[in-house]
Amino acid sequence: MAWRLRAAVLATALVWAAGPAAAQTVTGRADNGARINAMCIGCHGIEGYRASFPQVYQVPMIAGQNGKYLAAALAAYRQGERKHPTMRGVAGSLTDQDIADLAAYYATLGKPPASPPPAQVALPADLKDKLAACTACHGANFNNPLDASYPRLAGQHRDYLYQALKAYQTQGHAVVGRGNPIMVGMAATLSDAQAQEVAAFLASLPGDLRTAPQSMLR
Repeated sequence: MAWRLRAAVLATALVWAAGPAAAQTVTGRADNGARINAMCIGCHGIEGYRASFPQVYQVPMIAGQNGKYLAAALAAYRQGERKHPTMRGVAGSLTDQDIADLAAYYATLGKPPASPPPAQVALPADLKDKLAACTACHGANFNNPLDASYPRLAGQHRDYLYQALKAYQTQGHAVVGRGNPIMVGMAATLSDAQAQEVAAFLASLPGDLRTAPQSMLR
């Protein structure tokens, strides 16, 4: 049964990826992204910076993240599929070209880790069935997704990962929530304790994500 679940998730994921991926047809220019990222630096360019809505948590590390995913995430905030007042305001001011340029810039920003992440990681026994389905999209080490429209999760901040899972569990709220149908379905199967455990496990893994401090004085 487990292989059937993974196959079903993978098939659905490929269909979902075709939507946002197909919409992202603008070629990003990293050099221009470096010039227009002032709105991003104030949160994502500060080590340990914490957001305060809907709870206090560290903002995600985006340097080294997949550019295709970053572009899709910004588009989702702009369209209201992802609900967050600050990110909606930022993304709403961006053109398709701006989004592509910022995604290209952050995808290449930061130094790679001294030691490459392992090709595969051992899953916690009590969450193995749930996390095995996740590897169909996010990769066996959660750092090399099947498609670049999916995020790297390994090493991401624990509290952010937990908040992201809770956002997928929140539906029908005016300013909180995320609408990706695959993740909504996956998150719905997790208890609060399991969501915390998944976030802690993913945060403990070695990966390529980082915060790259930058000066706002150019």
